[in-house]
Amino acid sequence: MALISPFPNAISLVSSLSCARSFPSSFRAQLSSESLPALPEHRFVLGCGSVSVDFLASVASYPKPDDKIRSTSLKVQGGGNAGNALTCAARLGLNPRLISKVANDAQGKSILEELKSDGVDTSFFIVSEEGNSPFTYIIVDSETKTRTCIHTPGYPPLIPEELSQSQLLSALDGVNMVYFDGRLYETALIVAKEAARKNIPILIDAERKREGLDDLLDFASYAICSAKFPQAWTETPSVPSALLSMLLKLPKLKFVIVTLGEDGCIMLERSVNGSSDAEEIDVHSVLESLKQRKDESNTIPTCIASEVTKLSANGIGTVTGRLFIGTAEKVPPSELVDTTGAGDAFIGAVVYALCAGMPPEKMLPFAAQVAASGCRALGARTGLPHRTDPRLATFL
Repeated sequence: MALISPFPNAISLVSSLSCARSFPSSFRAQLSSESLPALPEHRFVLGCGSVSVDFLASVASYPKPDDKIRSTSLKVQGGGNAGNALTCAARLGLNPRLISKVANDAQGKSILEELKSDGVDTSFFIVSEEGNSPFTYIIVDSETKTRTCIHTPGYPPLIPEELSQSQLLSALDGVNMVYFDGRLYETALIVAKEAARKNIPILIDAERKREGLDDLLDFASYAICSAKFPQAWTETPSVPSALLSMLLKLPKLKFVIVTLGEDGCIMLERSVNGSSDAEEIDVHSVLESLKQRKDESNTIPTCIASEVTKLSANGIGTVTGRLFIGTAEKVPPSELVDTTGAGDAFIGAVVYALCAGMPPEKMLPFAAQVAASGCRALGARTGLPHRTDPRLATFL
């Protein structure tokens, strides 16, 4: 089956992005809408996945067993991968809809109210009259800049029968993309099948191996993975070979991205326009050549891309495509507060970028900048930037 690159007119933007300057954290002015590019023409996206209430406590350092310590700050706000990613997309200018489930309790009401206030359509939520809404305790270690999550799932869980066919068709009406965070897999699979029937692109958040995720990945147009997922899923010895293996195993996949925290990300994009007589090059060699081109003195996100070529890995196979390295912003330690939800912010920004038709050279630095902005405040959503945030000006 012929697969078309989502970035047919991709051009290198590295030089222009490298010239950009970052805004000081004290600058809080907002850009006027007139100075921004037009919003994407197709702005409706649908998500299906997790929401929660997050109880975040910052501590000077993570407690030892049987310790009694005090928090240095406390925040209660909405969370969950899908809730965070679509909140990000809404603040950037999209019109997200979300399928999920909460109980008719105080936590469930606060989840819905917060999402609505950010512009997320919650009309496709299932609200149970009994049970409990999902919630998560999050301990943010100020010393190591890490966070520990203790999650309590919602009850009763969402079952496919609770989403009627008419609701499903209404949720998908006019949608430009569907996003799944890997949860609620039985319902997600029904949504994915209908989206595929309508030829709607599908983006999957592959955070870890979960029940039903393999079935969802079969429908994926795009996949964004956590650092450990590609090798765990493909059982290959390295990240580059794992990305190549994923494109071979999932023929509908147009690109796969692995996020690497402060080390940025690596993306492998499939191409159908490469020359059949192009030279075959080991994917590890291409990655090393890209790494050598990184400017370690640059503090803002950039992207380095290979040419379209035949990329190979010993014993795995060959894919014609391009490899990309996306760097992360070097956030000063004094500004780095909390990495909770950084991956969700990255995904929300990629959803926006795809709707806006950004090439990867622009998409990866943009998503990295959005994720870094969110790390400057406590909680997954507090620091999520709006479209008018001056820190995004160069990247939009």
